[in-house]
Amino acid sequence: MRMQIRVLAVSAFFAFAGAAFAAQDMPAKKDLTPQQQRMSTCNGQAAGKKGDERKAFMSSCLKGEQPAKMTQQDKMKKCNADAAGKKGDERKAFMSNCLKG
Repeated sequence: MRMQIRVLAVSAFFAFAGAAFAAQDMPAKKDLTPQQQRMSTCNGQAAGKKGDERKAFMSSCLKGEQPAKMTQQDKMKKCNADAAGKKGDERKAFMSNCLKG
C-alpha cells in the first residue's frame, strides 16, 4: 500500500512539474522589434530575387538604403526578358522606351 502511494505521489509530481516547465518554455507572443519588422518588410520585397542579387538587396534594405539604380547592363537584361515574344518594329520601339525609362 505504501509503495502505491509513493508511486502515485511521484507520478503526480512529474505530471504537475512537466506542465509547469512546458508553460515556462513557451514565450509570450511579443510585438516585433523594429529590426524584425524591417527584416520582414525587406524579405517580402526580395521575393523573386536569388543568390548574390538577393544578398545585395537584403544588405542595402536592412541598412535602410535606397536601392541602387540599375546599370545599363541590368536594364538590357530586364528589357530583353520583358520583350520576349515581340518582333520587328514592335520590339525595337519597346526596347527603346524600356531602356530610356
